[in-house]
Amino acid sequence: MSRIEKRKKQESKKRSRRKKATSFLGIFIVLLLVVSIFGAYIGYKLSKVNDNSVDISDVKGNKENGDYNGENNDSSIKKDNFVNVLLMGVDIGTPGVAKSRKRTDTIILLNYNKLIDKVNLISIPRDTYVKINGKPNKINAVHVYGGVPALVETVEKLLDINIDYYAKIDYAGFRELIDAIGGVDMKINRNMYYDDPTQNLHIHFKKGTVVHLNGKKAEEFVRWRKNNDNTGLANGDIGRISNQQLFINKVVDKIKSPEIIFKLPSILNIIPKYVETNMNIDEIIKYGTKLAKINMENIDMITLKGESGYLNGISYYFYDQSKNKDILKMIHDDDYVIIDKKSLKIRVLNATNKRGLAKNFSDFINKEGYTKTFLGNAKSTDVTKMIFYGVDENVAKVVEREFNIHNVEINAKKEGNYDIVIILGRDHDYVNN
Repeated sequence: MSRIEKRKKQESKKRSRRKKATSFLGIFIVLLLVVSIFGAYIGYKLSKVNDNSVDISDVKGNKENGDYNGENNDSSIKKDNFVNVLLMGVDIGTPGVAKSRKRTDTIILLNYNKLIDKVNLISIPRDTYVKINGKPNKINAVHVYGGVPALVETVEKLLDINIDYYAKIDYAGFRELIDAIGGVDMKINRNMYYDDPTQNLHIHFKKGTVVHLNGKKAEEFVRWRKNNDNTGLANGDIGRISNQQLFINKVVDKIKSPEIIFKLPSILNIIPKYVETNMNIDEIIKYGTKLAKINMENIDMITLKGESGYLNGISYYFYDQSKNKDILKMIHDDDYVIIDKKSLKIRVLNATNKRGLAKNFSDFINKEGYTKTFLGNAKSTDVTKMIFYGVDENVAKVVEREFNIHNVEINAKKEGNYDIVIILGRDHDYVNN
């Protein structure tokens, strides 16, 4: 076999392991939902998921090198309002080698905000640059050298957080688990045609059809990224998240259906084989119940921002803290949510005789990312006021804090053409407040 052929074969194996990683999140969600719905009836069975778990209570990564300095970061108060679970999907290791070291092809921080009942799933790219034993490396290799505790410590240092729990998933269970719940029906929103004979992978889905996804077909659906002619998802792996969300919705619906009770024996035999976690059964039931009640609208999937580059001839993904301010605030400040600032239509009215006040304030918030501003004048008033129309209360809290206007009115329904109307009175000084 030529050097080029060997390289192609190695790259194909890497792609296979990486694509399988996208599916492990579904297994974890199924685990929590099944337990939450059927509780103690199956508790004794699933207690085996932590038979081989490791202790991470002594990991101090967040306390040693954390460098997040966000506003209102009172750890003694706010950390009690968060639960952080590190989800990791390990690859198959070296084929044919028993107990070979395994890399984490997928690393996701599940951040649960108890105060506002919201879940943030933050993907950490597998090529993220870190140091292992003082030498440059990729974060997916941390598990190889130090196992779960080392990866937990690395992520705690990276994001300056406490990680309470972890769950490690073996991808081999994905097909079995989906088959056990009876599969799901999925409407195909785009043509998906991809063939890779080296992996015996053949994805053939036609736009507009409804397909029953058994374990094999489900894996094909969540793995798909591009077609044979290179058309497909513009954002590659990041774009694949939309398919994952569709699939997870279907799985949740299936788990909540009455028929699932007849499939419990099969499910219970599969999950303990493929899930390792330090959660005990009471904690699984507790958080599984909460997860089951959360609307999918309150579950966000986000990827840490950074830049791809090279160091000593090796490609890395360089995490950039300055580009992740919103994410860092979200996982540290319990009442902070990420908002689409550019989509908010904001009417800024000058209710004083001070010329240029509305323009100056508009320039000020434009720099903060709120770019859709519309200027005007209003009847003279002493008091500044901000009115929200159809804006989520959690979003309103963020805007109130960033604009430093605390006389607010929140209307549940959208009225007129604007999401926010700001009336600048004579008491307003956006620079000095």
